[in-house]
Amino acid sequence: MAIAEFYGRWADCYDRIATAPGVGRWRRAAAAAVASPGDTIVEMGCGTGANLPYLRERVGPEGHVIGLDITPELLDRARRRAVEYDNVEVLRADATRPPFGGGDGTNIDAIVGSFVCGMFEDPAAVVGDWCDVVGTGGRIALLEATATDELLGRPLNPLFRAFTAVGAPGTDAWDVLRAPFRGVDTVLSERVSAAQSVLADRTVERRHETFALGFVDLLSGRVR
Repeated sequence: MAIAEFYGRWADCYDRIATAPGVGRWRRAAAAAVASPGDTIVEMGCGTGANLPYLRERVGPEGHVIGLDITPELLDRARRRAVEYDNVEVLRADATRPPFGGGDGTNIDAIVGSFVCGMFEDPAAVVGDWCDVVGTGGRIALLEATATDELLGRPLNPLFRAFTAVGAPGTDAWDVLRAPFRGVDTVLSERVSAAQSVLADRTVERRHETFALGFVDLLSGRVR
């Protein structure tokens, strides 16, 4: 699988980015948007487990946190990060086909997806399935990065395009050099928008926040 191979090869670099100064604030906000004490919460595409401490902090010792990812090298780091918690488990599984049933027996209270929807071929269908997994009253949060429309951030969009190209499987050095002058982030933005549209359609009590000059977007809600 191309995505698993790519992120496995760059696992250490990915982990440094995932835990860079300031990123924890976004992750804590995503956890706070959907997790409550005693909840069972699933993170789809947990990567190196950067979110797991924040999720566990929110659900407390009576809650349960499950992290899913398809990349063994990322999961190894996630397990090391979660080893001190007996109520946090990490599983190898595909976020597009989560190993859970519908919302009528899984007892999953909430799902978080962080910087993952842009990887899905059909993010709308995936997020729709997540809503079915948590069922009525369940909570979903999507934390994503896209190009920004904010005035102060627009001059940095070319750098964001280059960063997007570097982090995309199948790109080469020439793609990265051309990225600031091309709309390489268009597919990413379209996929994130599709995921957010489904979440907005399927939920109530929605909350929307932006960070980092509009480059980072957090949308959350409760399934109808």
